[in-house]
Amino acid sequence: GKNDIRRGDVAGHVSDAPAVAKEFDAQIVVLQHPGVITVGYTPVFHCHTSQVACTFIELTKKINPATGQVEEENPDFLKTGNSAFVKIRPTKPMVIEDARKIPQMGRFAIRDMGQTVAAGVCIAVTPAK
Repeated sequence: GKNDIRRGDVAGHVSDAPAVAKEFDAQIVVLQHPGVITVGYTPVFHCHTSQVACTFIELTKKINPATGQVEEENPDFLKTGNSAFVKIRPTKPMVIEDARKIPQMGRFAIRDMGQTVAAGVCIAVTPAK
């Protein structure tokens, strides 16, 4: 019904239903951030029509944005201009898909302090039970 669906809800086919993410791995690029991004940082992720606060739980690899080569394993922080692989945990139920499977459901913008601080794509999802 009309009152059963809200902004950010996702509908899908019964045989391959969208899964709520417990956590997900992503590749991000920090566009502009006044300080540094560390584990525990919780900005708002804008993915499709949902807006959910998500926490960085692990900074896996910092990569060179030009070549894609790994610059540092398990970095302590990320700053403006860095590109990295990270692990994210949503604070509320959120549907996100692998960007290789459904590109429109796998891209997101990260906003904080009234500005877009980073953007990225989901590369793997751990579904909630």
